[in-house]
Amino acid sequence: MKAKVFIDGSEGTTGLRIFERIGARDDVELLTIDPALRKDTDERRRLINASDVTFLCLPDAAAREAVALVDNDHTRIIDASTAHRTAEGWAYGFPELSPAMREAIVTGRRVANPGCHATGFISIVRPLVDAGVLSPDAALTCFSLTGYSGGGKKMIAQYEAQERDSALDAPRIYGLTHQHKHLREMQAICGLSSAPLFTPIVADYYAGMLVSVPLMASQLHGVSTLAQLHECLSDAYAGARLVRVMPLSAQSDCGGFLSANGCALWDGLELYVTGNDERMMVCARFDNLGKGASGAAVQSLNLMLGCDETTGLNV
Repeated sequence: MKAKVFIDGSEGTTGLRIFERIGARDDVELLTIDPALRKDTDERRRLINASDVTFLCLPDAAAREAVALVDNDHTRIIDASTAHRTAEGWAYGFPELSPAMREAIVTGRRVANPGCHATGFISIVRPLVDAGVLSPDAALTCFSLTGYSGGGKKMIAQYEAQERDSALDAPRIYGLTHQHKHLREMQAICGLSSAPLFTPIVADYYAGMLVSVPLMASQLHGVSTLAQLHECLSDAYAGARLVRVMPLSAQSDCGGFLSANGCALWDGLELYVTGNDERMMVCARFDNLGKGASGAAVQSLNLMLGCDETTGLNV
């Protein structure tokens, strides 16, 4: 029997990309809403409760309201908003982090999809904290370069307008108050005592993300060389199908440059360990619309439905 799936918020960037990945699948029956009724509460309630799984691709407040519309014990939710990422009773949709996290997605009724910037930071820091290499009270910094599609339809329109502000021609730092909405999950999922000093940057390209965390050897425990740091991350992701720890030679193989759009249109994530034995940096490269959004959401759907986790993904 086909699983019935509804995308609440299917007109947004994340919803459209989820549709692209599941719309033609023969194991899924996609429930669709009349565009004229997409904000009609009663019609949304009907479709949510008729579904086996509903994706929420909505602003935070609307996502909370949508969860409250569920009036049965079988509809499962995958929420792509920020609303439930650290909420009690919600699984965090990053199965590669631990067997327990994977099992929570497989069996859970409520799954929160990770944020794009958070995905990169957490992919680097959580395994190091779990291994005791980084202390939970470590003072960390993070830089994250993203394509403009991460800003949704409004930002996409700004960047693709025929006549646009010349300020868009150069990379732009934002989140200047250091209260970015992803900080809470970055701290909580990594088990840190405090949030990192986080600098997000948007640049004039469509998709792709490069998140970097610099580390001094003096911050690390039980690891004293670049090779040992690489080994620690390689062990953490051994067997992972959608997270690849790239060889140490990659920093020279790529000519000394890492392009942030190098994983665009792919639904996995690459980790690069670069630097030297004194000053190290780990970079996560992925598609902000893939492993950073819709690809991760579909991966969680696959685990919830008991099928291969890469089904429908661009791998």
